[in-house]
Amino acid sequence: MAKLFLIVQARMTSTRLPKKVMLALCGTTVLEVFLKRIKSFKNNIIIATTNDGSEEDIVNTAKSFGIKYYRGDTNNVLSRYYESAVKYQANDEDIIVRCTSDCPLLDEKILEECIDSFKTLDIDYLTCGFEGGFPRGMDVEVFRFKLLKDAYLNAKSDYEKEHVTPYIHTTKKDEFKILEYKNKYDHSKYRLTLDEQEDYILIKEIYKRFDNRLDFSYDELISLLEKEPELLKINEKIKQK
Repeated sequence: MAKLFLIVQARMTSTRLPKKVMLALCGTTVLEVFLKRIKSFKNNIIIATTNDGSEEDIVNTAKSFGIKYYRGDTNNVLSRYYESAVKYQANDEDIIVRCTSDCPLLDEKILEECIDSFKTLDIDYLTCGFEGGFPRGMDVEVFRFKLLKDAYLNAKSDYEKEHVTPYIHTTKKDEFKILEYKNKYDHSKYRLTLDEQEDYILIKEIYKRFDNRLDFSYDELISLLEKEPELLKINEKIKQK
């Protein structure tokens, strides 16, 4: 039976918003909030962090949660993913899920639905992060370890290595069965990822509206954004860049 590896990239060296995964959120940190939002997958998670000496807080968080982790190349995130999976003995047919720790609003149900769809369909790669109608910040990618290994062995460009999956869904897209997991509605206008200071302000405001509880659903989140459209103005300028 195929094993499931949910590999989460996390680093302290983001240039636009340094140390963003350790920013304060809900009385803890962004990374801890993210991990608590997907707590059902605790035993499947590997935090793929860097080996540049800046990562100690990330490693300590992984240890405190009892979560597996791996230190790898700061810039070659593709190698970090591959080596993380190899360290924990992934085989060709095992399932790799890619998430990023700068998405502290990711809904566990969306994650589950993407994984279940991948398991039941005859496909090589599934994502909800392109044109599926989900907000930026709900990104999930699912594929077999053998595709990750293919990318690791054959990807050439810095872009392919920095972003992990372009070799699969762009460079070699005609060789693989690729599926976009679709949202029921188009919510792509919402930007809910954490890249810049304005994103951070918005995410804090969203959690404040939920009294800093961590178990609100995707539907509750969208309902809030629809009821309080002024929230969207916080990071509107980023979307226009």
